[in-house]
Amino acid sequence: MQTMPGLVDLCTFLDSKGVPRGLITRNVLRSVHFFHQNHMPLPPFVPAISRECQFPYKPSPEALLHICETWGIVPSEVIMIGDSAKDDVVCGNRAGAVTILLDTEGRYNDPALFQGECKPTVIAKSLAEVHDLLQSTFELLPPQGLHDKEQKQLEQQKQLLEQQQA
Repeated sequence: MQTMPGLVDLCTFLDSKGVPRGLITRNVLRSVHFFHQNHMPLPPFVPAISRECQFPYKPSPEALLHICETWGIVPSEVIMIGDSAKDDVVCGNRAGAVTILLDTEGRYNDPALFQGECKPTVIAKSLAEVHDLLQSTFELLPPQGLHDKEQKQLEQQKQLLEQQQA
């Protein structure tokens, strides 16, 4: 796991809005911890769900639905961002979330690839484009139903961000 260009700016923006960030990955938890400790200068994604968790792999929506439940929000208030139409987009669509397909390599130029559940809400070429899209198109609000632990972590993330900017 490594940091994609634009990730820190996008996460900083989300943190400033009080919007939580979760992660669903097929990587092992050890890799997720290594990523957070060595490549991510911001607070970690919470929750970070790896392949070792009790949920089936994407495209099953179970991990994403768990995140929604943890945050106390309905899936239609979540945006699933991923680089795989068959895994990330299908997962998000099955959960009922908005889906953004991140196509940094131009692999998805054929409209025939977007049939049925593989059709994303939006396609973006970079995380900077996702950032611009979120800023201009969506009203981003912190969830009202976060469990206490997650709410405290978000508040700590926001305080850390404010300290770094001061």
